[in-house]
Order: sequence, then structure tokens, then C-alpha cells
Amino acid sequence: MTVIIDGKATADRLKTRVTGEVAALRQHGVAVGLAVILVGEDPASHIYVRNKIVACEKTGIVSSERRLPATVTPAELKQVIAELNQDPSIHGILLQLPLPAHLDENEMILAISPDKDVDGLHPVNAGRLMAGLPGMVPCTPQGSLMLIQEMQPDVTGLHAVVIGRSLLFGKPMGQLLLGANCTVTQCHSKTRDLPGLCRQADILVAAVGRPQMVKADWVKPGAIVIDVGINRLADKKVVGDVDFAAVSPVAGAITPVPGGVGPMTIACLLANTVKAARNQNNLPS
Repeated sequence: MTVIIDGKATADRLKTRVTGEVAALRQHGVAVGLAVILVGEDPASHIYVRNKIVACEKTGIVSSERRLPATVTPAELKQVIAELNQDPSIHGILLQLPLPAHLDENEMILAISPDKDVDGLHPVNAGRLMAGLPGMVPCTPQGSLMLIQEMQPDVTGLHAVVIGRSLLFGKPMGQLLLGANCTVTQCHSKTRDLPGLCRQADILVAAVGRPQMVKADWVKPGAIVIDVGINRLADKKVVGDVDFAAVSPVAGAITPVPGGVGPMTIACLLANTVKAARNQNNLPS
């Protein structure tokens, strides 16, 4: 029988652990602090930021928000980031993406101190992940791996297929699975016979932004299927990149959308912020 992976339950357990760690750090005189930078008036970004701030409050993390107009210049945004880099009460900096078109996202991410880059997007952290060194790991891939290991704690030797190669998710997801000793195939828009490759996967991770692209005949019976997509259809229904109704009877375990990977992203952001605070104060885990 197919297991529907409950991302919210796993995220709640992680948040409970984070709450305890935040309290323990306070006993060492450290009030864990996260700064969120929000540029412009994108409605979705405002919702995401509000959800992150509420999650911080519930776990005891001190959050601060820097709201900047859409007209902010690159120099002005860099100045805000520089001030937060130097502020010892701020342990994590989250730059909410996407940014307005006139701002280079890569340039702004580079301005964030790698030690405060709780999104794990700085090239230094990407390099640490590839080299197998400690660093900040992107939240959504990190959460996805946790959900996989909820179903299969030891994934050594399993064949994992990742559909997507973005810097935000696909590439770090592949690196995390390699680090967990999977054999990894990274697929993308130029991949030949994508359905055939997917049918070989013990673990199939979809992150392409195409609603219900992955069909039942793409999935190996019993596979773990992780759906990272969030797509809004014309009727306002939110679906993933996997055809959930068709794939569920085939998969051994599958994440729903919503309620699967999504809750893990914020939970892992909180965990990364605690990790950053501990590292910056030379405190053991």
C-alpha cells in the first residue's frame, strides 16, 4: 500500500527540536536572530515572508524584517546586506527571491556572508556541499532528503533520478543524494528518453515547474516519489509536477502537494539559522 508522506508532521517534529535548541542557546546568552530582506511588493513573496516570521516567533527565533522599495539600487541593497553581515545579533540573512529585474540575484547572494547564508545559495556553501564539507545546505533539498530518509533511512546504492538542474534545487539535491551514497542521474530539458530513465529510479525527485508532468508509466513500482513542484492551475487548484492521482497507486511512497515538501522548507530554514548561530558563537551541536 502506498505511503503518503506527511511533510507537515516531519516539519513539526523538526520545529520542536529547533525550539529546544533555541532555548538551550539562550542559556549560553545567544538569542538566535534571523533577518529577512524583502524587496518590492510581490504578493507571493509577502506571504512567504510572513509565514517565515510567524514560524520564527513560534520557535523563539528573533526575526527582523527589512522592507525595501522595488526601486532600491544595487548599491543600496548591498549596503543593507553589509550592515546585517556586521551585526552580531543577526545569525542568518534571508534575501527573499525573486528580486526586481534590475537587481542581479547572483550578485546580491554573493554579498551575503557565507556563514549567515541560511538559504545555502552562496557559491562558498555550494562548494562546501560538493566537497562534502560542513556548510549551509539549501532548505528545500535538505527537507526533501529528510522525507526520503523517513521512508528509507539507508539509501546506499539506490538509484536516484532528479528531474531538474537548477541552482536552487536540482543541483544541490543531486549532491545531497550523492553524499548519502545514492547513484544519481540528473535529468533536464535536454535529456533523452526521460520517461525511460525515470522508470529506473528507486527514488524519483521532480522539480521542473510543469504541472502533473510525471505520469504513472514513468514510475518504477514501489519507488519513493518526491514532488517539489507547486503549480496553480486555471481553476486555482494547486498541483505538483507529478500526476498524484495516477502515480500514487504505483509508488511505494509519495509526497502530496500541498503538504509534502513545502512545510519542510521553512523548518529547515529555522534549523539552518540555529546552526549558523551555534557556529558563529563556537558552540557545539
